[in-house]
Amino acid sequence: MTPHIGISPKNLKKSASLLATILSNEMTLYVKTRKFHWNISGNSFMELHKLLEEQYRVLEANIDEVAERINQLGEKTIGTMVEFIENSTLKEAPKEYASQKNMLSELLQNHEQLVTEFRDYIPVFENETNDIGSADFVTGLLQEHEKMAWILRRYQA
Repeated sequence: MTPHIGISPKNLKKSASLLATILSNEMTLYVKTRKFHWNISGNSFMELHKLLEEQYRVLEANIDEVAERINQLGEKTIGTMVEFIENSTLKEAPKEYASQKNMLSELLQNHEQLVTEFRDYIPVFENETNDIGSADFVTGLLQEHEKMAWILRRYQA
């Protein structure tokens, strides 16, 4: 059933499509963070192991929230790895096991990429689809990714 919330059906679909990309990126980053959590080694192993666990738990919650937001807009939520990979702007490196430094650098770059993309999406939600709820929601996600990036950036110094 199409929600009657002041957003046209066409704009609901456009918002849901952007959110599907966000969901795919959150899932890709979650899997990558989890992989690095499992494979981190070296100096500060336990500290970084716990940090990455904390971050993948935040991403896990984000995934659920984004999926529910898509449903709130009256659309079905994608849910297969094939769909996530097709819709993600983040890239994976299968069968590669980076050094601790490179793991942290890659995660930092991914968080910064998402922050940049979210900054592009927010005006679309606000001005093109009249979806202020999604604009506000994505602003919250942006802030979470800024914080995770900041923490990872501190390890790059």
